[in-house]
Amino acid sequence: MMCGLGKRGCWLWLAAVALVFVAVVWAADKIWPLPLHEVDPARVVVAHDGTPLWRFADADGIWRYPVTIDEVSPRYLEALINYEDRWFWKHPGVNPFSVLRAAWQDLSSGRVVSGGSTLTMQVARLLDPHPRTFGGKFRQLWRALQLEWHLSKRDILTLYLNRAPFGGTLQGVGAASWAYLGKSPAQLSYSDAALLAVLPQAPSRLRPDRWPDRAQAARNKVLERMATQGVWPAKQVQESREEPVWLAPRQMPQLAPLFSRMMLGKSRSDKIVTTLDAGLQRQLEELAQNWKGRLPARSSLAMIVVDHTDMSVRGWVGSVDMNDDSRFGHVDMVNAIRSPGSVLKPFIYGLALDDGLIHPASLLQDVPRRTGDYRPGNFDSGFHGPVSMSEALVRSLNLPAVQVLEAYGPKRFAASLRNVGLPLYLPAGAAPNLSLILGGAGARLEDMAAAYSVFARHGKAAKLRLQPTDPLLERPLMSAGAAWIIRRVMADEAQPLPDNALSRVVPLAWKTGTSYGYRDAWAIGVNARYVIGIWTGRPDGTPVVGQFGFASAVPLLNQVNNLLLSRGTNQPEDPRPESVSRGVVCWPGGQSLAPGDSNCRRRLATWLLDGSQPPTLLLPEQEGVNGIRFPVWLDDQGKRVAADCPQAREQTLIVWPLPLEPWLPESERRGARLPPVSTTCPPLGQDASQPLQLTGVRDGAIVKRLPGSAQASLPVQTSGGTGERWWFLNGERLSDRGRRLTLSLATKGDYQLLVMDDAGQVATVRFSLQ
Repeated sequence: MMCGLGKRGCWLWLAAVALVFVAVVWAADKIWPLPLHEVDPARVVVAHDGTPLWRFADADGIWRYPVTIDEVSPRYLEALINYEDRWFWKHPGVNPFSVLRAAWQDLSSGRVVSGGSTLTMQVARLLDPHPRTFGGKFRQLWRALQLEWHLSKRDILTLYLNRAPFGGTLQGVGAASWAYLGKSPAQLSYSDAALLAVLPQAPSRLRPDRWPDRAQAARNKVLERMATQGVWPAKQVQESREEPVWLAPRQMPQLAPLFSRMMLGKSRSDKIVTTLDAGLQRQLEELAQNWKGRLPARSSLAMIVVDHTDMSVRGWVGSVDMNDDSRFGHVDMVNAIRSPGSVLKPFIYGLALDDGLIHPASLLQDVPRRTGDYRPGNFDSGFHGPVSMSEALVRSLNLPAVQVLEAYGPKRFAASLRNVGLPLYLPAGAAPNLSLILGGAGARLEDMAAAYSVFARHGKAAKLRLQPTDPLLERPLMSAGAAWIIRRVMADEAQPLPDNALSRVVPLAWKTGTSYGYRDAWAIGVNARYVIGIWTGRPDGTPVVGQFGFASAVPLLNQVNNLLLSRGTNQPEDPRPESVSRGVVCWPGGQSLAPGDSNCRRRLATWLLDGSQPPTLLLPEQEGVNGIRFPVWLDDQGKRVAADCPQAREQTLIVWPLPLEPWLPESERRGARLPPVSTTCPPLGQDASQPLQLTGVRDGAIVKRLPGSAQASLPVQTSGGTGERWWFLNGERLSDRGRRLTLSLATKGDYQLLVMDDAGQVATVRFSLQ
């Protein structure tokens, strides 16, 4: 034996050497592992169709668009492998024939003609850059063998697809395809595939946006190779050669910056796939830019569009301009906590419908109230007296909403909304109260848009889906019938039409909101397919005089709605649920009565939920003797008598709530409705208090200032009534509580003066100052 140790000794020696070699290789692999994982990787946020929205570069400023082999056109893979490394699927990472051929060509020509690197070796150099020296080449070979040892061929090819340089800060075929060609790498033509296959050989010298002639020559070289090798048909290659290479400057993803920043914190993936529609997002951002000049100084806006059929977020604009520091453009107002104003009102009416407290034609009272220290008023100033639930919702009246919330319970209302994903943010230590319904708590636009899906999803509110993998989660808030009724009211379809005349595709149903001090203007809309949320205001919370929902947010809401309708998407139908029927009720009792019944003072057609006709909802102080249903006993002459009087017969009289009398004609007031009292056998316990009256100015009067006087002095006084007086001028409470009041008015216009006593009686007068 040549080893001099005998046959057995030689084998042992060789085994020891092999073992040492394996141990050295194993140790080297552990000491110098493959650098596969980056500390700060490049990441990209994409729309649901793969369109990149925004890129986040790595520490070196590189951005990528991660792809898998299946997400790349087969044409590109054919061009890449057949041009760069025909034996890729068979060699162990290093092709010895290619290395020897390249060495011979380089030595015989005296210059570098061919590199001989396989795709695996190129990946090794991309993962671990090295100098072009012998030691560097050895390190590259070592890394290539490591790659083949630890990864499959598909994994290695995927690394190349995502790490190959394409010029400037672009890496990977995905980023190059979107930046240079504006298309997905899955949609590459033959010409595109050949161009992108050759660019990594000299990315700076062949950039098609800078050197189109060089890029075209290199592309044609690849096309010729594909024809020579028979990979692509000659006719197809010839047609591709005729296509010129001329590209616009690189297209960098510039959509949904604030949304993308938010998604960066929600996912650890290098490519974050979202539900956004890139085309719609671009249109919304252009719309925001067009609105920028119309907004007051330092004001911004926010928009969200949700497909309520599957709750995927299709559009998200967090500010009017992210780069405008004067408007706090870096603040995402879609998820900022703001006062929602009146946009919560549809929820309380829907919940009250289910609770049997009201129906759409229920008589509500838009009159001044005293609830402790809380004195709610209306946005448009003044009070309107008797209104239906439908009218109160459409006109966004405050007092009726407070009345219904008081009956339902503020804590219960807040808990119901929180249970379906709409938390209301109150000051520390504060409990839900009646101010909730008028914007007395904070809310987020994104949560509000999700909650409004209840009116399109048959009473169930669903959570927003930001990524296609997010599950559809929903919880019931109200019945399908209640949700359908409220949606129709908001769509101006409160009148109960026959089914053949009722639109099955519901038009835009919407609600506005304005916070106290004109700080926030909201508009939330639900069309046949989408929920649209709009907010405008100043992110720093300072007031904007004259900004309110109908004037500031509704025009933008309508533009977004028209934009969505023009896209021609399928419009789901929303037929009437079986639980909703048509009915006729009477005021002031709120229930149906037989024709000719004297207690039916006004008939109203309405939708009914489960056929329920709850009686008129009274205020807490109107129960008992102050109610509207009076059992009376009448004698033969129709006069009121005591119950034990001879021949007394009982009759129920339904009258209007006492605070509504100033808005009623004389014939409908209690003094006219109640029969006269018998002098021979009067009823016991008669209330001796006189009705409240306001004197000093007649209704409809025109008041003029004295010559040379800047103000008009108007003394008024009351008579009748009981207890203290509560004065209101255009809905605003005055500090005086006496029976007399002197108004000093300087501003021309229309005024409403209203006074209320401790019994809830109200007297009102309207006049004008000239």
